[in-house]
Amino acid sequence: MDEEKQAHKIKVLVKDWGLREVEPGTTILDLLREIGGKLAKEALAAKIDGKVIDLNTPVYNDLELAVLTFDDPEGMQVYRHTASHVLAQAVKNLYGNVRLGIGPAIRDGYYYDFDFDRPISPEELTKIEEQMRLIIKEDLPLERIELDREEAIGLFSEMGEKYKVELVEGLDESSTISCYRQGDFIDLCAGPHLPSTGKLKAIKLLNLAGAYWRGDERRPMLQRIYGTAFPKAKQLEEYLQRLEEAKKRDHRRLGRELDLFSFREEGPGFPFFHPKGIIIRRELENFWREEHRKAGYLEIETPVILNRQLWEQSGHWDHYQENMYFTKIDEQDYAIKPMNCPGAMLIYKSGMYSYRDLPLRLAEMGLVHRHEKSGTLHGLMRVRSFTQDDAHIFMLPEQIEDEVAGVIDLVNHFYDVFGFKYLVELSTRPEKSMGSDEMWEKATAALHNVLIKKGIPYTINEGDGAFYGPKIDFHLQDSLGRTWQCGTIQLDFQMPEKFDLHYIAADGQKHRPAMIHRVVYGAMERFIALLIEHYAGAFPLWLSPVQVSVIPITERQHEYAAGISKRLQKDSIRVELDNRNEKVGYKIREAQVKKVPYMLIVGDREAADGTVSLRQREKGDLGPVLLENFIEKIKNEIQQKTK
Repeated sequence: MDEEKQAHKIKVLVKDWGLREVEPGTTILDLLREIGGKLAKEALAAKIDGKVIDLNTPVYNDLELAVLTFDDPEGMQVYRHTASHVLAQAVKNLYGNVRLGIGPAIRDGYYYDFDFDRPISPEELTKIEEQMRLIIKEDLPLERIELDREEAIGLFSEMGEKYKVELVEGLDESSTISCYRQGDFIDLCAGPHLPSTGKLKAIKLLNLAGAYWRGDERRPMLQRIYGTAFPKAKQLEEYLQRLEEAKKRDHRRLGRELDLFSFREEGPGFPFFHPKGIIIRRELENFWREEHRKAGYLEIETPVILNRQLWEQSGHWDHYQENMYFTKIDEQDYAIKPMNCPGAMLIYKSGMYSYRDLPLRLAEMGLVHRHEKSGTLHGLMRVRSFTQDDAHIFMLPEQIEDEVAGVIDLVNHFYDVFGFKYLVELSTRPEKSMGSDEMWEKATAALHNVLIKKGIPYTINEGDGAFYGPKIDFHLQDSLGRTWQCGTIQLDFQMPEKFDLHYIAADGQKHRPAMIHRVVYGAMERFIALLIEHYAGAFPLWLSPVQVSVIPITERQHEYAAGISKRLQKDSIRVELDNRNEKVGYKIREAQVKKVPYMLIVGDREAADGTVSLRQREKGDLGPVLLENFIEKIKNEIQQKTK
């Protein structure tokens, strides 16, 4: 009998924990409890054959599974998505006749959209949070329920959840609809979720915002509640501290305070750069031009407006039209360019090239415009017009890997100058794309080979390539540990085909070049925003709009201070003379607020000795120095681009 019973058991291989035998129908959670210890305590979900599932899922066949904890991105997502359901239940408990939108997990937390009878205030988040804690304390099991389409429509119609009904109606008629129940609360959701609400520990509601239903400006405006959740109170506390630091570094606030840029009602999403902001931008551009010249690039400039035929030829008309702006010239359709690549194609096409001329590296600081919905605009991070530091490399097929490696080296050099560490992703073919399977496989393999040969760790980002080719993305890590996608290398066999580009090979015949699209900064505006937050506005000397502030103590030193300013300007050092009738302490504090790297304080003693009293932004008073020694020091620091 025991042998017969044993024969009916199924084998489950738990990754990193070994093989277990259990009765058919045993849930993954029961299996983990049998194993016991840290695994059962920290498990949030499981993964089988690449699919994330609930721990309450029963198993009936031999299988291999991986246990997901909060340390796994997918486990973290399950944890926070469950928190969003608890938020929704809390709001329903408190406000009754509220209609539910959607509530996904997002980076660093989650949100849920609600259609309230009246707008709620930020002060009400406290009582919602308290209600959430009561639900967590109840430790309500989360039960998965499957319905057919008509049953789901009937259920949510009866509940008055019109937005849920709309979501269900958008699904295929043969779809099986999944919902999750916790206590008397039920929500439309694909899951997976935690086994029970009691698994949640440290929660916090953060803020309110407006959000159009389904991101459509023509649809109702809902109220979005943002929150976050962690397994430990200490993790939450550390995160909230990072949030406070991020607020201090917010580039929108610092942009105003440091007079770098602004946005106006006359052009929402279109940035205005002020004189000090332009200094930063030009320094970045000058550095870019210098390094690209050294790396063998030729700079070009292409028109902002080009005709419809070009965008149809490039594929943008079919694949990118919703993000473009249009106009008419002489009754013909034109588009404002959302990308620079078609212009570069035309420049290549205007010449004749042999295999000896390749690779040809064409670089462009190109202004592009993209239609972004108003709700997505975010300072310089998300704008409607921006400049990309594009380059397009035309090459022989056998040069691909060397050129990709060269771009990686260039990107690494740039980011090292700013002190950025970065993560790398290889993004593969998206659902909406051009070209044959063979071309995509060839292009993806080439990028993969370069990363392997250079020993660069990377992750695969399935389906996130450009519509014309796979890409390598560089995600910069700032001083707060946040990551931002900036640089990219996109390998393209499609555009040369569409534009009928060719070169004359050694055999005297026409052949098709391969092509790389790449950026280093990405969008100049976004990169500047990133730098503002990374440095908290305290730019390194070479980027600082004002590098030195000369501060006379009294009116008696005005002439001496003016002479110092002129001497610094002669050496192309950006200087401000503060000879206002204010106390010296006030002027020093204001220079600190403006984050000026160096202050030269001059009084009677300095004027008599031909010296300056040197203050540095971070180190404070450094004592008297000879002006010429200071100039030599600062020029060297600027030249070296000291971080």
